[in-house]
Amino acid sequence: MITKTVRTVRAVLLTLGLPCLLVAVWWLASDSSRSVYAPPLRTILARFDDVWTADRIRTDVVPSLLRLAAGYASAALAGVLLGVGIGLSRTARTVCEPALEFLRAVPPPVLVPVIMLFAGIGDTMKIAVIASGCVWPVLLNTVAGVRAVDTVATETARAYGVTGAARLRSLILPSTSPQIFTGLRQALSIGVILMVISEMFAASNGLGYTVVQFQRGFAVPEMWTGILVLGLLGVALALLFSLVERRVLAWYHGSRGARRRAGSGGA
Repeated sequence: MITKTVRTVRAVLLTLGLPCLLVAVWWLASDSSRSVYAPPLRTILARFDDVWTADRIRTDVVPSLLRLAAGYASAALAGVLLGVGIGLSRTARTVCEPALEFLRAVPPPVLVPVIMLFAGIGDTMKIAVIASGCVWPVLLNTVAGVRAVDTVATETARAYGVTGAARLRSLILPSTSPQIFTGLRQALSIGVILMVISEMFAASNGLGYTVVQFQRGFAVPEMWTGILVLGLLGVALALLFSLVERRVLAWYHGSRGARRRAGSGGA
């Protein structure tokens, strides 16, 4: 019990040590700042409660999260479905690979004006921008995961007549799920960035819109509070994703831990 408590305390200290150190350095380094563009951290934090009221969270943060959720979910669904289909077919990979390499090389922010032409300036445009950037990590990692499925397991499933949907459900998706989650993790950070960028174009609410409005009004401390909110939001989403990943992939992490323990015992 004591050993477990020590490990927990050590893990907490390792997790929070660097962020606390960075905040302390920022506080001390900026405390005597007279720059309009880089106000002291204490000034920024003093404005935080006044800016991010419950009403502003409802009108700006919640719409941003809803757009992010819609774009991210659309990209995840499309990426997994297309990735499995392309990964299972050598012909599909040969046909699609040049187009995929071209499309993923195009920076999603460049597509914002193009998407605006077809989707307008409402939420549909913002969701499409988020999805257009998030889909590629999921798609490419899914393709790689499907191609890496163990050939022995594949032949065994074929020998026992496990085909079609049963093969997909019992072999392909479980074997591919670690790499799918790798793609989903990469897509999450991209989604937050694109959420902000999309809200800087013809928007009337959202975190990106709010930060730009503060910047245009020379409300610099308020602008910095918006940046802090985005950072905290990113941390919260990453922690939530880690919890979901650990729960869904508990079998995978358990098997890896067992192999590490077996290797250490053998050594």
